[in-house]
Amino acid sequence: MEFKNVKIALASASPRRQELIRKLGYRFRVLLPQVKECYPPEMEVRDVPLYLARLKAAAVEAQVDAEEWLITADTVVILDGEIIEKPACPEEAEAHLKRMSGRRHTVVTGVCMKHHRREYAFSDFTDVYFRTLSTDLIRHYVKGGEAMDKAGAYGIQDWFGMVGIEKIDGNYFNVMGLPVHRVFETLQQHA
Repeated sequence: MEFKNVKIALASASPRRQELIRKLGYRFRVLLPQVKECYPPEMEVRDVPLYLARLKAAAVEAQVDAEEWLITADTVVILDGEIIEKPACPEEAEAHLKRMSGRRHTVVTGVCMKHHRREYAFSDFTDVYFRTLSTDLIRHYVKGGEAMDKAGAYGIQDWFGMVGIEKIDGNYFNVMGLPVHRVFETLQQHA
């Protein structure tokens, strides 16, 4: 497979996902799915990201050219069996991070890839272990504004992730929002 021959329609506003696809060397364009990210309340939380990724794919599928690969993704943070959403305000971001301090949580990214009416869908799981975080450290990070647009109120690639994460069990890039190793593998096998 030659990278230059693969065209991608990435349906994501996430600058992190765009950066990761760019670093893989693929040509891509960005589509912005307009969907309400709702899911059935009885759904298993581990299934939510893939459900939402498929919802996003359905919303933009008609805009994708025949030769393009459509890629959509959704990432959630799970703690104590519940999804820790993107914070609505700085106070909520601080509360999320205090709750995760000194504990393990799971990051799940669901990916839906479509090409020529075929779907390749999967979820990737990474356990993240936070060290015990001081209130001052958390407040300093939240005050900088970086916590506001991220699942779980943090970015592993931010300075906060560098100092706050003790270890991970799984893929680093999955925590950023896209398990690029699996996206690349799918393109290698099917493009």
